[in-house]
Amino acid sequence: TTAIHLRNNANARLAAAERNFKRLKGDLFNPARRNWRGPHSEWMSAALVLDANGEPSYPALLGTGGNDGRLDFTNNFMQQLRELFDVSSLEGIPTLKARNWLNGSLWDGAYDDYQKGAAIGQFSPGAAGGANSSNGCNDDSLVNPFDFVLMFEGAVCMRSSATNTMQNRSSSRAAAPFAQSGESAGFVSASSKEDSARGEQWMPLWCQPLSYLELRQLLAEGRAQIGKKIAKDPFDFARAVARMGAARGIVAFQRFGYIERNGQANLAVPLGRFVVPERTLQAVGNLDNLEVWLMRLKRVAREKDASTRIKTAVQNLANVVLDVAQQPNRASLWQSLLIAAANIEAMQASGTGFSAGPIPKLRAEWIAAANDGSAEFRLALAFAAQAAEFPKGKAPQHPVRGHFQTLKLGRFATSGSLGSQRLLPEPQVVINQRVAIDDCIAIVNRRLVDRSKLGVAGFPLDARRGYAANATDLAAVLNGTLDLQRTLLLARAFCALDLSAAKRPEIGASAGAFPDDAWMVIRLSLLPWPLIEGKQIPPDPAIARRLSAGDAAGAFALARLRLGAHGIHPTVRQTSQPPEIARLWAAALAFPISQRTASTFLKRIDPNFSSTQ
Repeated sequence: TTAIHLRNNANARLAAAERNFKRLKGDLFNPARRNWRGPHSEWMSAALVLDANGEPSYPALLGTGGNDGRLDFTNNFMQQLRELFDVSSLEGIPTLKARNWLNGSLWDGAYDDYQKGAAIGQFSPGAAGGANSSNGCNDDSLVNPFDFVLMFEGAVCMRSSATNTMQNRSSSRAAAPFAQSGESAGFVSASSKEDSARGEQWMPLWCQPLSYLELRQLLAEGRAQIGKKIAKDPFDFARAVARMGAARGIVAFQRFGYIERNGQANLAVPLGRFVVPERTLQAVGNLDNLEVWLMRLKRVAREKDASTRIKTAVQNLANVVLDVAQQPNRASLWQSLLIAAANIEAMQASGTGFSAGPIPKLRAEWIAAANDGSAEFRLALAFAAQAAEFPKGKAPQHPVRGHFQTLKLGRFATSGSLGSQRLLPEPQVVINQRVAIDDCIAIVNRRLVDRSKLGVAGFPLDARRGYAANATDLAAVLNGTLDLQRTLLLARAFCALDLSAAKRPEIGASAGAFPDDAWMVIRLSLLPWPLIEGKQIPPDPAIARRLSAGDAAGAFALARLRLGAHGIHPTVRQTSQPPEIARLWAAALAFPISQRTASTFLKRIDPNFSSTQ
């Protein structure tokens, strides 16, 4: 009985002691904040932030309040000072190795007298030692004491005074200058399975002399902003810098992520350098269209049951966004971004991650940004701008986007309740993005089947004014020299363009080659408007079906009969093409032509034709 009583008494006293310790620890920082001055206060301001309730949060730059696990930064700092100076002398005489270390730290001078086995913490991953860090299986760290000392002298400047200008006072990542949440994108070793809990920090680089007071002021104002919005992640930060540039002579930002490497050690890993552009390019504003969509996609990719496929695709999209923000004058990067978005939407159309919604509405300025002068670009734009009709002053009727997926009010059309939602299956969704020729043929055949349902007299695929395909680009399709798969991916993204108030684009055009005369005969028999004034040539679905089956000769014969019935007598009498070419001819019908191009085709196939006949 006595033993039990003593044990219970000991447990009670231990519990009381733990409660008292927590009370004292909880009120440790506020008295220090009130009473400390000078260097002590500066160090505390850099190492932690107190919120409105007095609760501490820790900027990732200095670990968790000035330590990294069991490594105490201040203790290690004093040890490195002793390696550099004779602290027992009043003059603080430098040690024999100090000169070489200083030369190596400041000027990258060569020396072979590193300090082996010293702790470096999270700040120099390449010198931290460990597995595979040298020629052998394992090795000690290699530290220059001056690197460590000068690093911490600069760290004191990164005070939490920037908290007031950042997005969230209670966030540890927002407590330091130029800090934001982490993003597994924009660097080679990025993994869709890896997110940095400690976030990122973009360190400014400048090319002009800066006094210490100016540096303090620069870091105290350390923030990035897009309009009224504070940058909260690398995507926002990159856009802000690319669009607005940077003040105070900053020429670049070195990006660091506080990421778990070498086991569970958190290391400040360099993730690349973002150069501040010399002049602002308005094209960067196009990225604003993707802001909300990218945020939704990231949320989908973080879900517990998210597939590796969607995670990889979203990461790829984020990578390209950062590349575009860094080099917004490269049309190839803008096209890579559009293709990355189209690949994601193709996954969504198959039922993966569709809750994030389709590609959002894109402003017309994307056209100029992505224009690389290629035939693929021009044809993709012509393909995406099609509809059955373009009534004056009204929205296009039955645009081609409906063949990629079914949308309702800008979202995927779904059925079922919230817990079991599924994409609504529709017969007009015929593009699966697997084989481009098959997709183009499927659209042509589907439009001909739905012609009466769509309520049009001609072939129900018409070009928006200024966006028709030219003869030379069509010849490239027929010759098989065009990347049709890339064209359809770009077209899928271009379907999201808002062309309602856009001016006719200056997209350029090539001239020279013409399509095969026999194909021109077939094309003129399938037009959305009358080729001859007042005479609509009714489209024959059998023509497209025969081409789809590889019968070019049969399709040509039917088309020639159609034109002959309307007084057009082509000089070419027959054709013979292999089945694979016939299918290319069928696929080329999915690209619209203008009335001027149709007139040119007519003059070539029947030079003697006159509309007065």
